[in-house]
Amino acid sequence: MKPATLFSLGAFFAIALIANPCAAEVVRYPIPNSSFPIAQAVKVTGDATTYYISGQVPPVVSKDAEPNTPQAYGDTKTQTVGALTKIKGILEGLGLGMGDVVKMQVFLVHDTRAPMDFKAFMEGYTQFFGGSQPNLPARSVVGVAALANPGFLVEIEVVAAK
Repeated sequence: MKPATLFSLGAFFAIALIANPCAAEVVRYPIPNSSFPIAQAVKVTGDATTYYISGQVPPVVSKDAEPNTPQAYGDTKTQTVGALTKIKGILEGLGLGMGDVVKMQVFLVHDTRAPMDFKAFMEGYTQFFGGSQPNLPARSVVGVAALANPGFLVEIEVVAAK
């Protein structure tokens, strides 16, 4: 073949790849024999765009409380709902939804004075995942000694893909 013909074939295939990109595919693998509302694993393939959402903390729910106390931000369930609501708003601003979350990392304050309240966290979490929104993320929950503000009991970061 002539070099010009080879170049033309190469250009044709390059254009074909650009014009017909691989569709993004997100596959969620449930935990076998479990109804726990997280995915065991999530696979993202194709032409997906990945979004890393920084850790979000809860908004103030009581302006009368000292700003460095849990009373200003509420209990663990209230803080969980507040942080996830902020994440939902960020995702919507990017043209995404909670169903696009593929990975979540949760930090719950846990110390000898106040052990982490995982049950209350789950009560808030399941308002966003597992019920009417079945796309479950892979997730970790970590007990930490403290967060940036002594009033915070919860911080959540997510990775989304679409």
